Amino acid sequence: MIIRQKYIWILAALSMLFLNSCKKSYLDFQEEGTPLSAKIRFVNARNTTTPIHFWTYITKVTTNTVSANQATDYINTIFGDVQISFSEGTSTTLKASTQFGNAATFGASGGPNGPIPDYYHTVFAVRKKKSSTADSLILFYDDLQAPASGKAKVRFVHLAPNVNDVQVQANNNILFNSIAYGRAGNSIISGTGLNAYSLGPFVSVDAGTLNFSLSAGSTALSLLQKSITVQSGKIYTIYLSGTTENNLTLNSISHN
Repeated sequence: MIIRQKYIWILAALSMLFLNSCKKSYLDFQEEGTPLSAKIRFVNARNTTTPIHFWTYITKVTTNTVSANQATDYINTIFGDVQISFSEGTSTTLKASTQFGNAATFGASGGPNGPIPDYYHTVFAVRKKKSSTADSLILFYDDLQAPASGKAKVRFVHLAPNVNDVQVQANNNILFNSIAYGRAGNSIISGTGLNAYSLGPFVSVDAGTLNFSLSAGSTALSLLQKSITVQSGKIYTIYLSGTTENNLTLNSISHN
């Protein structure tokens, strides 16, 4: 009787061991779950007739080419220290590349963070400052927290390479006093706060029609006037593009 009971306990122990070996561990679940990714929308702000494809390292991430002043939806991409590039037309030759996340401090060549997992970003393909031929890319982090009731959120980005710092008025009120090329309004070149260089802060505005008036330089040279309608609850990036003061365009993309 004692011997038989002993065998029963052994069989029970073996059965439990077999069942436990069949269960998924926490690590197994993580490995088989959906991997984390950064969410990036890509914008072609080069003002050329040739559409482009975007890449992360050697992986093409856009299905269709992106025409001038057009944007993709948010695309799941890799995060961290990432090289982002673009090619022209059907070519697989990378026209320009920028390494994001490879610097200890904010600067013209990058910042301390590349794309962040489960966060939203916008990457612009642009002409370099004071150039009509050399290309680069600029990354901004997108704060998609919903605006207050009756409000919209707006970010303004200066991407016209041969235009000096711009002042932006909306409905005769100064929205951004001075924005340098490649920057967003109210951004700074150092630090880690929400107004830091690559974060591209948004400001809250009343929903409705914004009558924009742009000027540049100490003489307040009038550059461009355009009306853009913003809807309650929506979040926008409005950016200035064009290679010279004679072919400027004001473009709007919605983030939600």
